[in-house]
Amino acid sequence: MRSDHSSHSTSFPLGRIAAGTLVAIALLSGCGKKEAPAAGGPGGGMPAPEVGVITTKYEPVALLTELPARAEPVRTAQVRARVDGVVLKRLFTEGSEVKQGQSLFQIDPAPYQARLAAAQADVGSAQATLNQAAAQAERYKPLVEANAISKQEYTNAVAAQKQAEAALAAARAQVRIAQINSSYANVAAPISGRIGRALVTEGALVSAAQATELALIQQTNPMYLNITQSATELQRLRKQAGGGSKDAPVSVILDDGTELATKGRLLFSDVTVDPSTGQVTLRAQVPNPDNSLLPGQYVRVRLAQAEVPNGIVVPQQAVTRGGPQGDTLMVVGPDNKPAQRTVKIASQQGSSWVVTEGLKEGERVMVDGFQKLQMLPPGTPVKPVPWQSSLAGTPAPATAAAGVAAAETAGQVPASAPSGSSTSATPAAGTPRR
Repeated sequence: MRSDHSSHSTSFPLGRIAAGTLVAIALLSGCGKKEAPAAGGPGGGMPAPEVGVITTKYEPVALLTELPARAEPVRTAQVRARVDGVVLKRLFTEGSEVKQGQSLFQIDPAPYQARLAAAQADVGSAQATLNQAAAQAERYKPLVEANAISKQEYTNAVAAQKQAEAALAAARAQVRIAQINSSYANVAAPISGRIGRALVTEGALVSAAQATELALIQQTNPMYLNITQSATELQRLRKQAGGGSKDAPVSVILDDGTELATKGRLLFSDVTVDPSTGQVTLRAQVPNPDNSLLPGQYVRVRLAQAEVPNGIVVPQQAVTRGGPQGDTLMVVGPDNKPAQRTVKIASQQGSSWVVTEGLKEGERVMVDGFQKLQMLPPGTPVKPVPWQSSLAGTPAPATAAAGVAAAETAGQVPASAPSGSSTSATPAAGTPRR
């Protein structure tokens, strides 16, 4: 009996140990199966990060050129003294709009009024002399026919009449000169426009001999823009355009980056190239009703001087400019792997760049989601989705937390994943080990 009891007591602990081992193996197996999706997911990794892409297409695009320009009034007139005298009054408000013929300054007219009166008196004297000479010639005419006087006397009478007529004409001319000088004492605006500050004050002595400048009038609506451009670049754009670019629309960008609401037009290109700079001057005309442009102001203009029939337009945020490899962007290939591509930018079109080299029609260009690739090894596939501009469509989530919430709703990431841009990048950075 003792031996049976001993055998039973020995086998009981062994049975419990075996049963416990089986339970532990089952639990470990169950835990491994439960956490496998969290560690590797379908296919052995986290879902590929989503990136916004656009599909390129060929379209005719106007090449916009941005160039420096100086504003210049269409007409400028220097108000100068045309007679000598003392300025009595200033008859305008400085900086105001004046009309052609409007009185601006009053020079002392007394000396010129006196000369006019003297000239008019000379006209009266010359008229009396003429009347006398004409009457004498009329009396001599029948007498010479009757041989009562000599023909020489009659000839002298006729000559005296002619001289009196010439003297009267000269006197009348002096009256006209005196009237003009008297009118010049009232200085009028030669053109309409904006007048600047007065360059003389009341009591100043002005002279016609020295052509004293009194003020400056400038017509600023419309305004000329003198644009400078490389002659080589101008010839290249003309070849692309297949001809001249006259009447091309012109947009004006001010110093603060704002663009004028009104657009101008290109008038002509100068026929001479500056030998010192190799540049040619283009002239444009732009409306300036509210005087946004001032004479001499430096601005920049955008104008379309050529059109590319097969250009590609991409958003500016998709392009990295001025890098070691030039202008680059990311292209998502057929295998959904992003790769860097060097492109050639021709010009700007609003908030986009015009690409003329480096892209083909139908390729997918990455526009957003670049931060998701920072932690990924090169060649990691991504999930391209159509990109929508925040201006044209539904804007992207404003914060990274909002992006995580949207991903949780779609079932892309666990609800317990940490917020931030690393949510989708960090788990996918490491390939699951097998």
